Amino acid sequence: MNAVRLMHYDPRWRQEFEQTRSSILSSTEGWVTGVEHIGSTAISGLIARPTIDLVAGVDDSDGLDTAATLIEGLNFRREEGPNWAPEASWLVKPRHLTADQPDPTHRVLLVIHSSPSWQRVIRLRDWLRANAETAIRFEEAKVARWRNGDGDLEKYRSDKALFFSHLEDQIDSGGL
Repeated sequence: MNAVRLMHYDPRWRQEFEQTRSSILSSTEGWVTGVEHIGSTAISGLIARPTIDLVAGVDDSDGLDTAATLIEGLNFRREEGPNWAPEASWLVKPRHLTADQPDPTHRVLLVIHSSPSWQRVIRLRDWLRANAETAIRFEEAKVARWRNGDGDLEKYRSDKALFFSHLEDQIDSGGL
């Protein structure tokens, strides 16, 4: 079983993001026009998996494959992406992945800049940054589900997806 590892917030995650952002922008020869820090490591103070998540945007679909190939040159590899972003390329930088250590060091969601997938991840990140109470509820729910699932990666991902879906519904309905 792939066990999920959670850690307390590490302020070095911001620096790691900045270094990776710079590497992606300089190595993609202008194909990538924006890179943002997303995921729990982008929310100051939150417990998170120790993986730096980024969204990188290209101007149009013609740039997706070229940019992905250039990012692969930074020791990333392509993996199947999330089902909510079928047009995206998902690239991961592996750590020494084992059954005990499933977390890559970095994940890049490569999409068209300002696409619905781009807007979705930025919207959720910004909401959690601006709403500390919701961020704390997210952290508590994440840790509780992690414990209840014995750290199982697939259960963790599924539970987290449900939380985000519910959060989006509440944001859309003005219920928060």
